[in-house]
Amino acid sequence: MLLGCIGDDFTGAGDLGNTLVKAGMRTVQYVGVPDGPAAPEVEAGVVALKSRSIPVDEAVQISLAALDWLLAQGCEQILFKYCSTFDSTPDGNIGPVAEALADRLGAEHAIVCPAFPATGRSVYQGHLFVNDRLLSESGMENHPLTPMTDPDLRRWLAHQVTGAVGHVPASVVFEGAQAIRARLEAEPARLVVCDAIRDADLLALGAAADGLKLVTGGSGIAMGLPENFNRAGRLAGKATGWHGQAGAAAVLSGSCSNATRAQVERHAGPRYEITAEALMADEVSAGQIADWALSQDGLPLIYSSATPDVVRVAKERFGAEVVAARVEAFFAETAQALVAGGVTRLITAGGETSGAVVEALAPSALVIGPEIAPGVPCLRAGPDLVLALKSGNFGGPDFFAEADAMLEGAA
Repeated sequence: MLLGCIGDDFTGAGDLGNTLVKAGMRTVQYVGVPDGPAAPEVEAGVVALKSRSIPVDEAVQISLAALDWLLAQGCEQILFKYCSTFDSTPDGNIGPVAEALADRLGAEHAIVCPAFPATGRSVYQGHLFVNDRLLSESGMENHPLTPMTDPDLRRWLAHQVTGAVGHVPASVVFEGAQAIRARLEAEPARLVVCDAIRDADLLALGAAADGLKLVTGGSGIAMGLPENFNRAGRLAGKATGWHGQAGAAAVLSGSCSNATRAQVERHAGPRYEITAEALMADEVSAGQIADWALSQDGLPLIYSSATPDVVRVAKERFGAEVVAARVEAFFAETAQALVAGGVTRLITAGGETSGAVVEALAPSALVIGPEIAPGVPCLRAGPDLVLALKSGNFGGPDFFAEADAMLEGAA
């Protein structure tokens, strides 16, 4: 294994695996830290964790465990992957995990770049944009767990880390890999935010990262990393063999992002809304809702994707952590019941929802297939089960139908 990757949630890990496969690396996504060694043909290993919103100490501990396993597989470079909207609180978890990884690796400098232009995420003058809006005006300021109220990545990251935060501005990035590398080496700070507004910028950053022990960012930062190994003649070439899956399908959505709520509204199939009040009052059960879905024609959608005002009321009434835990547990149990009832194609929306579902289904690894939308690949979780794990903000208005067609093998 050449490149070792640590993803702080399951949707992001799949997004990263998709990027690496397209760039020519034989990639496997692991669900949690594996117990045994990787297969010898794996060139990039992605360890998917559910560490984005857990206590900082726990996030650091499991991330270091993933690092130790990846180093034992021979990895020469480590990529810490987090969301392209930098989902975190002023306390963490991105900064503390990045610092802990850098300490363990003895890394002098590490790139920090969540940019992903294909999905509208760009970094300019150290600020994160979503399309033409600052992050703090994109809807992410209403995130129920990690509200992003400051688009300045240097300032936000500085709240989370003990050291200084550096910056490589766009004017340097536009000059190419050599200029980027010189600026990185001149930076007194270890964690360095790098501007990127185009795929070409990410490729240049990837080339500049050749030989760096640690790189951090969204999946876009991985675009240029495989070429460093390919240029040295160390990649075997792309592997193929994906096939679709017939059978029943269902959608589980726990995301409250603007994009997902638009997808829910657009969905033409049967829909069942799960409210926080109904869950907290034990008015619905996973078995009951799974039975409803299994009895439907078409593509049934089970969703808890409320507006920011509704989410705010539920948080104030029951507590944010209590509501989040109950919603995740419900979707995890529902996923188990759906698969037990014969569902072979399962689509999930939301990082926390997807993480809960994958942990409940417990596949040992996920084989990465073709891309459904930027950042969202088809995933095979077993001989009779395929998944699409979507970050809340990803995908177009008809994503659910498009994902189902791809998973069935229409493309």
